[in-house]
Amino acid sequence: MNLSLGLAQVARRSPDNPAILWHSGALSYGGFEDQVARIAGALRDRHGLKPGARIGMAMENAAAFLPVLYGIWRAGMAAIPINAKLHPREIGWILENAGAPMCIATPGPADALGGISGVPAIIATGSADYAALLAGEPVTRVTGGPAEPAWIFYTSGTTGRPKGAVLTHRNLTAMALAYVADVDRIGPEDVRMHAAPMSHGSGIFALPFVMMGARNLVLGGSFEPERVFAVLGDHAKVSFFGAPTMVARLVNHPLAGSADLSGLKTLCYGGAPMYLADLKRALELFGPRLYQLYGQGEAPMTITHVTKAMHGDTAHPRYDDILSSAGFPRTATEVAIVDDDWNDLPAGEAGEIVLRNDCVMAGYLDDPAANAAALRDGWLRTGDVGVIDPLGFVTLKDRSKDLIISGGVNVYPREVEEVLLRADWVRETAVVGRPQADFGEEVVAFVVAHPGGAPDEAALDRLCLDHLARFKRPRVYRFVAELPKNNYGKVLKTVLREILAREGEAGR
Repeated sequence: MNLSLGLAQVARRSPDNPAILWHSGALSYGGFEDQVARIAGALRDRHGLKPGARIGMAMENAAAFLPVLYGIWRAGMAAIPINAKLHPREIGWILENAGAPMCIATPGPADALGGISGVPAIIATGSADYAALLAGEPVTRVTGGPAEPAWIFYTSGTTGRPKGAVLTHRNLTAMALAYVADVDRIGPEDVRMHAAPMSHGSGIFALPFVMMGARNLVLGGSFEPERVFAVLGDHAKVSFFGAPTMVARLVNHPLAGSADLSGLKTLCYGGAPMYLADLKRALELFGPRLYQLYGQGEAPMTITHVTKAMHGDTAHPRYDDILSSAGFPRTATEVAIVDDDWNDLPAGEAGEIVLRNDCVMAGYLDDPAANAAALRDGWLRTGDVGVIDPLGFVTLKDRSKDLIISGGVNVYPREVEEVLLRADWVRETAVVGRPQADFGEEVVAFVVAHPGGAPDEAALDRLCLDHLARFKRPRVYRFVAELPKNNYGKVLKTVLREILAREGEAGR
């Protein structure tokens, strides 16, 4: 079904219930449905757009995000939520690649896009043109089937131009239902707080909350731990998504020990590795209210998981192993480990993680070569290296592109990073490979110390030699003030490798 049907049903049943909350106001489900119906009508009638059109959304977190998203769906069109912090030329490239005739944007991105040639029509929220969208003739009849494109998710593009993963209404409905099956039951009193970008996982996780008639609380601006702690003290049954770097900022914030956390129901974390040392500190603060998910844009938020109950089962004989893993397959999901030729590998042997479920994308937009490489008989290659143990738990080793081969032997950076984080003065670390004549690659560790921490290369060497084979020990330590990250909090190891490459060229 078209996802906007779920909204229409909730609005008919409970029109006065709160739907969207923000710092200065609230919108009921009746008001939410009215805005959606009118946006759909204006897209069709005022702008002459046809079902199947692809509409860009260059929006920072704002109360208008969900009405725009559902309005596009009600019109029978596909939404392209775009990270608003991208360079305007990057946003322009995505809009051109998708063939979007229009982009709806919050004021900042809208102004920036105004100076880029070749971009389509831009409508800024809060403008007269946006007010005209909200004055359209309502479209109340929901049309379109579950196989039609709903959300075109552009990958981060760290290894080249981003690709548009086409997610259908069926894909996103399956994701929403899996949330209810695996993470939490949701009722009208539940609150989904959006502290992470809604153009990514946080926005996708709004869908089960709308489906169940719950509340979406939108925090505008950048991620600030103080505001998150304030929400947890002011509201009940709050769930939110955070990248591991966001969770670490909460745990290390001065308010962490004194903030009222009684309102927290569930903190979902994912999108990058959460190292065991960091996770245990988060559990000390939040208790067993953490839920780990492993997913990617091509199979949104739905591959494997570590449940809240598992986070709380400290007596389990394999407790640390479970916390260090990505968990076991989500509801109605098959996961396997394969070699380069798609042959299944036995338990315990490392290979590429592949999966099959109803969340797997329809394919990359207009990219048959990428589809041929990534998809086969409903299975999706993730690009991640992992192992499955005999009990079915999946442990990620690394992205296949991050694997280091030193002296003909595989070194998984995450394994080294886990050991380096045992040093109490290490705040963050990232391990990459650097070309080396004798061994092919050598291991280089970039290390960020806690404020006041004293970097000690010899101590890190001893730590590695106590826990790792000698060939896995970093040959070089680089102490830096911060690690490069994208706007979703993922460490950009490509940037670190580029830094090392430039230094190597300069030294020739």
